Amino acid sequence: MERHAAVPLWRDVRVLTIVSQIVFVLILAIAAGFFYSNLSSAMRQRGLVTGFDFLERESAFEIGEALIPYKPSDTYARAFAVGVLNTLLISAVGIVLATILGVLTGVARLSGNWLVNRLAAAYIEIIRNTPLLVQLVFIYFGVFVKLPPVRESLEFPGSIFASQRGVVMPRPLPTETFGGWLAFIALALVAAVVVWVVLPRQPRFRYSNAPMLIGLGVLALVPLAGWFAVGQSPLDIELPVRERFNFVGGIALSPEFSALLTGLVIYTAAFIAEVVRGGIQAVKRGQIEAARAVGLTETQILQLVIFPQAMRIIVPPLTSQYLNLAKNSSLAIAIGYPDLFNVGATIANQTGQPVPVIMLVMVTYLAMSLFTSLLMNIYNARVQILEK
Repeated sequence: MERHAAVPLWRDVRVLTIVSQIVFVLILAIAAGFFYSNLSSAMRQRGLVTGFDFLERESAFEIGEALIPYKPSDTYARAFAVGVLNTLLISAVGIVLATILGVLTGVARLSGNWLVNRLAAAYIEIIRNTPLLVQLVFIYFGVFVKLPPVRESLEFPGSIFASQRGVVMPRPLPTETFGGWLAFIALALVAAVVVWVVLPRQPRFRYSNAPMLIGLGVLALVPLAGWFAVGQSPLDIELPVRERFNFVGGIALSPEFSALLTGLVIYTAAFIAEVVRGGIQAVKRGQIEAARAVGLTETQILQLVIFPQAMRIIVPPLTSQYLNLAKNSSLAIAIGYPDLFNVGATIANQTGQPVPVIMLVMVTYLAMSLFTSLLMNIYNARVQILEK
């Protein structure tokens, strides 16, 4: 029996693949070492040192908005933490509001009503084709700065006021019975999830809106029952009171925060709307016609046929829009909101340590993006499993 000669190592595809990857990694390592050596040498020549010891020094600068107690005598590390929390706040609230507005606009873009369709299309095209920085500057200097003073502030339903001081709205304050009421809310959430997961698997509810309606009813009725069961109201509402120069009570949102949030939501929602529209249109027309043939209503078709399939297409680009919103929040420096990048720039200017500060900022944004991607990838995997 004739034996084939062994392939020489220099001609073995598997060996060549491994060797090429090793060589590529070595080239990258040499290049990184070269650039790091040049950077270190240039910094030493200019009297700059690398390190993070400066974080323990006194910051000695004010920050207009902070979610945690902060004063100028605190360290740079605490000032940096204030910037991180401000960015997390604007990103989290912005993602929720932009998703709601984007989904509604995307559905409106496909509406059979000519006026609704055209209005949605005009909004999307105008917002997507103008720079976000220009929009932020316009919203801040052209809208919020031009609002009337406190004495002439605009009043909206629900005791919401808008003035040059920003937006003020009622503040919910927990009472002694709030902890007991939280147990009812947790019970409602668990029960609603069980209803939404279990009932659709039953043949009689497979093509029905009943699971959704029952789940929403549980979410509404159980906390309401708990509200009466605990006796005393678990929440007190603190209404803002207008005085001569400012408001007392309520939640005060600064003009900078309000303008940044408005700009990020409006801008990102326009892109999300196109993502939603594309995902819906990617669903095969035959499936929609089949759903109509079996007697499903338009609401049932959207809920049971279109969105479950469209989510597989929507989620990956939607993740990119969430990441863009978080990174675009760095434009807050243009309107004075103390986000991560703004506070980091102040620290770099005061300490003379731009490289370590920039590294901290980059690592923080990277961690935020990776965590967001992780959550969205988990949800995307769940959507893919449900469709099998």
